[in-house]
Amino acid sequence: MAAAASSVFTLSRDSFGKLTLTAQDGEVHVGVSPVRAFPIQAPDQGISMVLSNGKEVGWIDSLAALPAAIRELVQDDLDGREFMPVIHHIVSVSSFATPCTWEVKTDRGDTAFTLKGEEDIRRIGDASLLVADNHGIQFLIRDMFTIDKHSRKILDRFL
Repeated sequence: MAAAASSVFTLSRDSFGKLTLTAQDGEVHVGVSPVRAFPIQAPDQGISMVLSNGKEVGWIDSLAALPAAIRELVQDDLDGREFMPVIHHIVSVSSFATPCTWEVKTDRGDTAFTLKGEEDIRRIGDASLLVADNHGIQFLIRDMFTIDKHSRKILDRFL
């Protein structure tokens, strides 16, 4: 498999598809996983490379600062493990009482989900919201103050 290098470590996939990190001192770590330090507020900054036992063996300050090949390996691994669609527009809700069905447009396509209760909408920081559906899937609203007027009006009824 191809290896990619940064100034601190090289990264590659072994024949089993596991990420292998080789540190600057030559120490090899098989089966590392990237873990975001701040997955919602700063998803492209502060990424720890950890072993299955949780030991950190590498750190990435910024995905954008990585060579393209390493960035792609890290992003592919993150995408394979994380699923948090970002809501861009709330098309409609079946009712302003819960449970209700929300029809939304996300970065992963259009979908509908059931909101069990208002407690399933959680504030994250000043402007972000996490909305959990009845199956436990988390939907992210990155900034409730910049979302379109129609969506904001619907959100205001639930907040």
